[in-house]
Amino acid sequence: MTNVGQRLATIRGGGAASRHNARTIAALTTNPGCARRAVLDCASVDKQRLAAYIDYPARFGQSQFAITRGNAFEAQVKANGCAQLLQLLRERLDLEIPEVSYDDLESVAGRESQDVRYARSRALLTRAAAQAEGAGTLFDHPLLRLEVAGQQAYLEPDLIAFQHDGQFHVVEIKSFAVIDGQADSGKVAGAAIQAAVYVLAMRELLGDAGFDPEIVSHDVVLVCPRDFSNQPMAVRIDVRKQLAVLRRQLSRMTRIDALLANLPATLTFDFAPDDSGVPTRSPASLVAALEAVEARYSPECLASCELAYFCRHEARGCTAALGKSAREEMGGIERVETALAIARNQLAPSEDQEEAAELLRAAARLRAELISGVAG
Repeated sequence: MTNVGQRLATIRGGGAASRHNARTIAALTTNPGCARRAVLDCASVDKQRLAAYIDYPARFGQSQFAITRGNAFEAQVKANGCAQLLQLLRERLDLEIPEVSYDDLESVAGRESQDVRYARSRALLTRAAAQAEGAGTLFDHPLLRLEVAGQQAYLEPDLIAFQHDGQFHVVEIKSFAVIDGQADSGKVAGAAIQAAVYVLAMRELLGDAGFDPEIVSHDVVLVCPRDFSNQPMAVRIDVRKQLAVLRRQLSRMTRIDALLANLPATLTFDFAPDDSGVPTRSPASLVAALEAVEARYSPECLASCELAYFCRHEARGCTAALGKSAREEMGGIERVETALAIARNQLAPSEDQEEAAELLRAAARLRAELISGVAG
């Protein structure tokens, strides 16, 4: 294990590593400037458990009903060697797939080791890319990986990759319904960015093996139930825009070794459980550990990060808590009370606050005019 790996293991403590998936990576890239999330995610800390223990539990996520329904729909689409999926690919998307072979990569000879599964996935995908005789066509649950903040994160993809005529496609199976040809835009956007994570990971795998990364298509296949039935339907989604955003945001993230260099050497989120598994470390001690890692809170975090409610409480009174646009407009002014005092001409701004001060004064004048007009 490298020094960075040892340090991340110390930060995680004795708890089991929390596995990354496309959802967590997509969420991570929505706030690339947050050192706290980068450190915790790279160390594979269970943020949901941590948030609950310090009394700021996460309030988002799928219900058990939704998870059960999603698993049932996925099993239906994949049943009998993916018979329904193949019918969709042939009939709805006009893909001529005369014959297929199916490889289930969720486990390898009963072994669940990430290294073994990744090696097997890489071998089969590169063999298919070389169009070797007898190479596979459908690859269920190939294990991929992607570099996040300087560390390789393994993905547990809920997808099928299929190879046709020298090109790979990603299939994303979701249980939200498409009703009268329309689906929830937020859910579609979430599925698109997750699929883009898979596309990027597959391109890196094949690119590292010497193949043209572009053989992984930017057109992904989204499979959802039609209307109020469980009958699946398929549509193509172009994820080039999502790929560009993903690459840009991942490249902007500070390398994890640089972040670790600024943190206390003793930093750990170990719960220190006793022999019966009950944590002996106090919540206050874990809060102090969190406070040692700088956060970059914005309201958007509430929909994607398990620690958002703690960070919101911590950021109370800061301009950052008003949103990304407010933080950018108020560059150099970190506290709301400071912004209000400058707007009311009760405090002279510093040199680096002057541009934001002009906006605040203009907003204060406009507010006064509006109030005067209503009163008149």
